[in-house]
Amino acid sequence: MNPPASRSRQGLGLVGWLLAVFATAALGAAASVDAPSFYARLVKPTWAPPSGVFGPVWTTLYVAMAVAVWLVWRSSRRTPLGLGLFAAQLVANALWSWLFFRWHLGAWATLEVLVLAALIVATTAAFWRTSRLAALLLVPYLAWVAFASALTYSVWQANPFLL
Repeated sequence: MNPPASRSRQGLGLVGWLLAVFATAALGAAASVDAPSFYARLVKPTWAPPSGVFGPVWTTLYVAMAVAVWLVWRSSRRTPLGLGLFAAQLVANALWSWLFFRWHLGAWATLEVLVLAALIVATTAAFWRTSRLAALLLVPYLAWVAFASALTYSVWQANPFLL
C-alpha cells in the first residue's frame, strides 16, 4: 500500500498526468498534420464522421484519461500493473496516428488499433480494482476506439493504396 499523497502533491500529480496525456496527443498530432486533407480524399463508409468531430472527441477523451490515471495514481491501492498498462496504451494511442496518417499503413493501423483496444480493456480492468470511477472514465475511450477500429478496417479495405 502506498501512503496517501498530500493535497499539493495530488494537484501536481493531476497536472503531471494531464501533461503526459496531452504530450501523447501532441505526438499523435505531429503525425496528423495533413490528416484533414488526407481524410477528405479517402473512400469512407457512410457512417464515418466528418473530420471536425475527431478533435473535440479526442480532447474530451484525453481529459477523462488523465483524470482516470490520476485517480489511480493518487490511490493508496494503486499497483504498478495499472499504471504500466496505462503507459503502454498511451504509446499505442500515439502510434496509430503515425501508422495511418503519416505512413499510410492501413493493415498495420488496423492491427495496432486492435492492440490498443485490448490494452484499454486491460487497463480498465486493472483500474477497476483500484478505482471504479477511474475505470468508468475509460469506458467512453474504449467505445470510441472500438468505433475507430471498425472505421480503420473499413477505410483500409476501401482504399487499396493504404498498404
